Amino acid sequence: MIELLEPLPGERILDLAAGPGEVGFELLPRIQPGGVLLSTDVAPEMVEVARRRAATLGLEGIQFAVEDAAALTLPDASVDGIVCRFGLMLVPDMESAAAEIARVLRPGGRVVLAVWASSHLNPWITAGGRAALDLGFTDPPDHDAPGPFRLGDPDLLRSVVEGGGLEIEAAEEVAVTWTAESADAWWSATRDTSRMLSTLLQRLTPDEVSALRERAGELLQNFAADDGSLSVPGVARVVAAVPASG
Repeated sequence: MIELLEPLPGERILDLAAGPGEVGFELLPRIQPGGVLLSTDVAPEMVEVARRRAATLGLEGIQFAVEDAAALTLPDASVDGIVCRFGLMLVPDMESAAAEIARVLRPGGRVVLAVWASSHLNPWITAGGRAALDLGFTDPPDHDAPGPFRLGDPDLLRSVVEGGGLEIEAAEEVAVTWTAESADAWWSATRDTSRMLSTLLQRLTPDEVSALRERAGELLQNFAADDGSLSVPGVARVVAAVPASG
């Protein structure tokens, strides 16, 4: 994402849905001296996490703010570049978010967005949900609701981006591999990071939780090595876009 953004010293870069700030913090040296990183998230708790991480790391040149991607408080044409990793598909009004991105970008500015590809290409995320569906513990997901695979269709991704007034200059598929020491380690990490799974577990009995865990392990068995470790594939899509001319 950073290579596609091509940040330069002195630029003002907006990190949307920054979470703990990883992408923005990584590009920060590229905009120094004189540059400013605006690290934002719609959740005040995540903004505070990013603020604390920056202080621990001794980072400077960062401003922190709570921002809704679909209703930014920034002035028109006020940033040189924008990054948004795995955030756009979670915004209820994606079209408004794309329009806001185009609005705050300066002429010649660029946005780089990353989203997850379709669910069947990302079993490391979906094994828990598939297991719950197989066992009748949950209903099929609403693919139009905010969620990790809402923009898994590349045509829909293009439609949302271009509909907001942006022109796509580059689009790439990026293979990722999620590794875990064991199925138990995968379960612990997924339980802690998946809102769907953590919510579901609160209403399941201990026996149902055990069955769910066993079924998820079965779905991941093809990705297990002889020592029990897991290497589970995934695919992300990354697009770079600029404000549309005319």
